[in-house]
Amino acid sequence: MPAILIHGVPDTHHVWDGVRRHLTRTDVEAWDLPGFGAPRPDGFRSTKEEYVDWLVGRLERVGEPVDLVGHDWGCILTARVASLRPDLVRTWAGGNGPVDAGYRWHRLARIWQHPVEGDRFMSGLEPGAFAHDVAAGFEVPAGPAREMAGRVDAPMKESILGLYRSAVTVGAQWEPGLARVTAPCLVFWGVRDPACPVGSGEKLAASLRAPGIVRLDCNHWTPLQRPAEVAAAVEAHWAAYPDPGR
Repeated sequence: MPAILIHGVPDTHHVWDGVRRHLTRTDVEAWDLPGFGAPRPDGFRSTKEEYVDWLVGRLERVGEPVDLVGHDWGCILTARVASLRPDLVRTWAGGNGPVDAGYRWHRLARIWQHPVEGDRFMSGLEPGAFAHDVAAGFEVPAGPAREMAGRVDAPMKESILGLYRSAVTVGAQWEPGLARVTAPCLVFWGVRDPACPVGSGEKLAASLRAPGIVRLDCNHWTPLQRPAEVAAAVEAHWAAYPDPGR
């Protein structure tokens, strides 16, 4: 019964590297979403529904329920998977990804959702300047910020635009489905996140009947900024619901 870690935007599986170094279990996989360091299937338009379908298909191939963890968009998408296919998820944990009808998208998301401004932003994206903005605005260390920006290639740019443009009303669409989640849930949140305020984390925890939230003294990128604390939180969560097969 493996643990599967799903990244957000604009990340790849590498966002989990620090967390994985602090985990004691070895049956842990971090997957790349299509277009984010992994090829996109033919005809894949990178909508939120396509990403959920892709995750469901890959989880079905695992052959047993998993411990599912997501950050940012990984949080949003895996929560949707857990609501649609509870049979695939043994436990769920996620953070800094709102599924909240009252949430207002942050400034950069609104740019990406705009059919003209989003294309203009991506065509002019320069990795050094983008890394500086991420480091300054979200307190990401300079090294990881440069690595993150350096992985933003043409397929990722197209995938980001497709995903955000499909998700203008994702909170209103997907929040009601959270009531169908049956897996034990953990919500962790960087409480100084300007893009996804902690109030959305509290609301997510309530919707998922999680026992409150793990508040981390950091900004948005909890796996990069508090890897040891994220690892400790998810391992304690898993330990509370032991797998008899492990």
